[in-house]
Amino acid sequence: MIEVKNLDKFFDGGTRQVLHNISAKFYDGKVNLIIGQSGSGKTVLVKNLVGLFKPENGEILYDGRDITQMNRKELKEIRKEIGMLFQGSALFDSETVMGNVMFPLMMFSDMTPEQQRERAQFCIDRVNLTGSEDKYPAELSGGMQKRAAIARAIALNPKYLFCDEPNSGLDPKTSIVIDQLLWDITHEFDITTIINTHDMNSVMGIGENIIFVNKGHLGWVGTKDEIYDQDNEDLNNFVYATDLFRDVRKYRRQHGYTKTKVEY
Repeated sequence: MIEVKNLDKFFDGGTRQVLHNISAKFYDGKVNLIIGQSGSGKTVLVKNLVGLFKPENGEILYDGRDITQMNRKELKEIRKEIGMLFQGSALFDSETVMGNVMFPLMMFSDMTPEQQRERAQFCIDRVNLTGSEDKYPAELSGGMQKRAAIARAIALNPKYLFCDEPNSGLDPKTSIVIDQLLWDITHEFDITTIINTHDMNSVMGIGENIIFVNKGHLGWVGTKDEIYDQDNEDLNNFVYATDLFRDVRKYRRQHGYTKTKVEY
């Protein structure tokens, strides 16, 4: 589990506060989503979580280990436990699918070349890219590129997986495939998965623990079931920006759906 306690982040020499006393938990074996409008602070929060920014106040605990107090060497060790899925996939154009997935294994593992290839093949098979090992990114569709990037992200068997807008640029059908794959991998390997997204289809599809960030503050925490029936005005303005979700909420209330509570 990753736990954030009383996190503050300032920019411009301490004159502009972007995160205000954020406290939240991100659970093992669950899909944890960070949502919010553009400029809300959710990307800054994620960059603090992975150690790219250092907060002025607060704690970021990886299973009890506070990364805000770590030196560079200690942070490097923590990052070996982290998988990253970037918005644009960020595959190496000059490497095949196999080469891309083997890259972190060659850089950060003590495996033999044979073990590296075996592990990479397992990850490629797991994301349903069997037969594409020798293809280059330019030969892959957007969805296949994303799956290759997921294979690379899980190559080192991470405890924590961070995903930045994983469905960006994908069609709705492919987005569902990627969402389901991330959900499956999270539960299969008991990963703490944290997804930064504004895709409400993902929120309603796989959102087991949802953190809503609003103007740098923690605006709401709940599940995909609870999100329909809460009375947070700022969250409602974000969630019900489209008629589709307004209609779903109206239907739920007309047919007697009630609030649900999920205990972790």
